[in-house]
Amino acid sequence: MRKISMVLFRCCLVVFFAQLVAGYFFDFSRWWGWIPLGLAVVLPIVLNRRPASPGTPPAVEVDPPVTGRWSALNSPADKVPSHGTRVYGQAYAIDITAEPEGRARPGFGWWPVVRRNRDFPAFGAPLLAVADATVVRAVDRNRDHLSRNSFPALLYLLVEGMFREMGGPGQVVGNHVVIDLGEGTYAMYAHLQRGSLAVREGDRVRAGQLLARCGNSGNSTEPHVHFQLMDNPDLDVAHGVPFSWRGVGVPGNGEVFSVDEPAMP
Repeated sequence: MRKISMVLFRCCLVVFFAQLVAGYFFDFSRWWGWIPLGLAVVLPIVLNRRPASPGTPPAVEVDPPVTGRWSALNSPADKVPSHGTRVYGQAYAIDITAEPEGRARPGFGWWPVVRRNRDFPAFGAPLLAVADATVVRAVDRNRDHLSRNSFPALLYLLVEGMFREMGGPGQVVGNHVVIDLGEGTYAMYAHLQRGSLAVREGDRVRAGQLLARCGNSGNSTEPHVHFQLMDNPDLDVAHGVPFSWRGVGVPGNGEVFSVDEPAMP
């Protein structure tokens, strides 16, 4: 049912925008065009109110997906759902950005409107397997776009995001990798750097192994890591699963944390 609802949601968006464009070329009544838009608004609201089960499921402890110094954004330590939505298994997702000593991350403002990805210290950072796992999905063909970390670019991102929704979850998360941790739990890393995958679908990986690198693909304002645990590799039907990183826990919004390099055997 959840899969059908998500497909219907995207179809409603497509129908609404098609009707909007057709209205400039053909003279017909447009009142019915608001019906698919209304459904596109209502369906996510309904899905957001339907967690997998009542109460909070137990957190799954895994290793951190990065090393170095980082800060957290949109953390489930502050609110659930952390990104304002439960769709695509995001209820307990977290975003993190690199904050290395001696190199400031560009701030949000009016100018410049966009920045190059290499201006952000997170771009190209290695992303590591959080546990022994099997790779079930690996995509890195989407381009890394310029940043959207200004007020004008953010407005563009909001419009762009609607068109990405019509393209499905793959257009929203951009390049991504999903690994099966076992016992019905999957980890997803989103917004990966184009061409950075170090693994393929079906590979067996060890905790701490390089999977890919941080990028700025999909619905992203700047190079950052979007990490989440979920109960299904299909983002249309997945429900979020709480996580806890060993030695870190769940950092809150704005909290800076550090992860040491893994010891070499």
